[in-house]
Amino acid sequence: MADLNRVRVWAQALIDLHLDDTWSFDFDHAKRRAGLCDYQRRRITVSRYLAARFEDDDIHQTLLHEVAHAIAGSAAGHGREWKRIARDLGYVGGTTHHGETATELAPWVGTCPAGHVSYRHRRPARETSCARCSRQFDRRHLFVWTRREITAADRRAALVPR
Repeated sequence: MADLNRVRVWAQALIDLHLDDTWSFDFDHAKRRAGLCDYQRRRITVSRYLAARFEDDDIHQTLLHEVAHAIAGSAAGHGREWKRIARDLGYVGGTTHHGETATELAPWVGTCPAGHVSYRHRRPARETSCARCSRQFDRRHLFVWTRREITAADRRAALVPR
């Protein structure tokens, strides 16, 4: 599990090496995405919740991913130029994060008739069926959503590696 102080040092070193001093680093409260490159604020952020769960190499790769975005610019997306820059920086991952998310902080929990569970950080706006039970929307596999209370203690506990 990555130490947040060490992550901050790595991020600043990458910014100093590859970007100018108008860029900064910080942690954010994202529960599903690992990192973000905010072009408007010229800031790279990493989820404090996910950083507390990921191994050092995974967080380092997230930082490289976001620095590549900063270098390539907002128009590059995950296209050819971004991929070239990311590869040159030493990034070896894909275009999106497929690792663990902070499901214990999701206030909405859905259960399908077969017992599969899904988590949402925002209230579901429409009926959703279980993708594990059917590849297409199917009313027979609708999730029943319940809201659970997420306390300040739950949020603090999520910062501690499991």
